[in-house]
Amino acid sequence: MAVELALAFSAVLAAAGLRFQGDFPADAVGWSLVLRATVFAVAVVVALTAMGLYQIRQRLKIEGVLARLVIGLGFAAVALALIYYVAPVVSLWRGWWVLSFAVTLGLLVASRTAFARVVEQDLFRRRVLVYGAGKRAATLLELRRRSDQRGFQIVAFVPVPQEAHVVQDERVDKNGGSLVELARKHDAEEIVIAMDDRRRGFPIRDLLDCKFAGIEVIEVLRFLERESGKVKIDLMDPSWMIFSEGFTRRSARTAVGRLLDLVVSIVGVALGWPIMLLTALAILLEDGRPVLYRQTRVGLLGQPFELLKFRSMTKDAERGAAQWAQQKDTRVTKVGAFIRKLRFDELPQLLNIIRGDMRLVGPRPERPEFVQSLAASIPYYHERHCVKPGLTGWAQLSYPYGSSERDALEKLQFDLYYVKNQGFIFDLIILLQTVEVVIWGKGAR
Repeated sequence: MAVELALAFSAVLAAAGLRFQGDFPADAVGWSLVLRATVFAVAVVVALTAMGLYQIRQRLKIEGVLARLVIGLGFAAVALALIYYVAPVVSLWRGWWVLSFAVTLGLLVASRTAFARVVEQDLFRRRVLVYGAGKRAATLLELRRRSDQRGFQIVAFVPVPQEAHVVQDERVDKNGGSLVELARKHDAEEIVIAMDDRRRGFPIRDLLDCKFAGIEVIEVLRFLERESGKVKIDLMDPSWMIFSEGFTRRSARTAVGRLLDLVVSIVGVALGWPIMLLTALAILLEDGRPVLYRQTRVGLLGQPFELLKFRSMTKDAERGAAQWAQQKDTRVTKVGAFIRKLRFDELPQLLNIIRGDMRLVGPRPERPEFVQSLAASIPYYHERHCVKPGLTGWAQLSYPYGSSERDALEKLQFDLYYVKNQGFIFDLIILLQTVEVVIWGKGAR
């Protein structure tokens, strides 16, 4: 992101040189030029963020990257046009503006091509030594995809005395020695503590020596949280949740979040009412009334509320009992399939947000019937209700549409990550990256 911010900034300067041939206008030099280039560069990076191009676990092929670059620059162009209308002092002349985008696209394609070649090299990955070779250590082997291991490289597993060895890997180091010696032997920068039972033989002295030697020490659950963007429920216990950072609600954060919800929702209704009107008419013409679908969902602290959606299924879709949506669900109408693809069916939930039942960002609200059954089989499921549910969320960005108990477990781990790390900047990032989900129809069902 930093590199591409600098490239977009440089593109404006290069385009100015090409456009004016050294004969710069008086009001486009010095700090004025810097200001114009900065606004342009920030708009480009924000648009590329919305396209998901800075997600650490992005697994796109080059065609997908190029498509997102082009569409992202298109969004940046629209955003800049609005900014220039409001603040002409930061605007670029038309020829300069077009040249800036052309140069930016060329530089971004070159930087992305170079990045794709070097990012997988070990030079950019932390060398990690794992203390343990039992069940907890084995969870690290679940990170099999290259995109999940971009930030680190496991150099060795160190077996713990009197611990059952589950990890069968050529990297298991059975030669012994102190942790500091082993870390130096493998040139490790970080030690992950993955003992199955820390009550027996916890190497306090060795770990202190490592710490004082400048080697980072981290617990396996925190390591997996950092690398995978989710909280591993099977490794978690209540004491970890109590004593770890996060999982807090502060009044100032709540007030700022509520202000963001109101501003974005009111603007969304003001700008989106033509789409909402056309959607309502399409539903009415195809399948009659009701246009809106009201459904009880579980909200903050387990309290029920009435969620609003445009009806996308037939009127008797749940005549029997509540059921998960399926791929190619026959209950979905033609209009319903279209509005689900574009997420137009979710627009009435802006009213839920204005009313205070929901937030823009948070775990998706679930139905009471499903909550009851999921909470009975999945530990910590009720903890997702300690924040208001959201129109979009971290789980929606990180995991495809879920329609089973296994999917619910996976999405809960992402929801708990959000609950633990929630904040204004995190919310803005999720909102931006939701644009990619809508444009490419990820998870629509």
